[in-house]
Amino acid sequence: MKILVKLILFFCIFTQAASAELVKPQAKLKPIEVLTIQLKSLKNNNMPYKDAGIEQTWEFAHPTNKRITGPLDKFKQMIYSESYEILIDHESSEITVLQETDNLSIYKVIITSKSKRKYFYIWQVEKVLIDGNLKNCWMTTSVSNPNYIGEII
Repeated sequence: MKILVKLILFFCIFTQAASAELVKPQAKLKPIEVLTIQLKSLKNNNMPYKDAGIEQTWEFAHPTNKRITGPLDKFKQMIYSESYEILIDHESSEITVLQETDNLSIYKVIITSKSKRKYFYIWQVEKVLIDGNLKNCWMTTSVSNPNYIGEII
């Protein structure tokens, strides 16, 4: 019985630690997958720990974007600002492709906020073309300010 309890405890600790790891940019990820990872993470921002979703989103910020929005603490402040806090713990999202090329994808992302309001963002994802460990990885270069659509009935 003690062995079973130890095994269960080990499994719980192991799976919790494994789920706390952030997904890292990889060249095999498609731009829509990068966007989906970011949206899902922001929807569940405090899982498995406080601001894990923002940290995950930061992982996929393009290096040129990080120069403007970084470091991480400054990025967190930006996400908690009025323009982007809508994304935190949002209820749902819908993605529409606006443009796709070999190195650039632009999406319209409709967000239903936790306050039952709809907004849309224009979300741009680009392939990293500079040499280094991020070469050919798709990463976010910009996200527009929100555009209010209306309330859900």
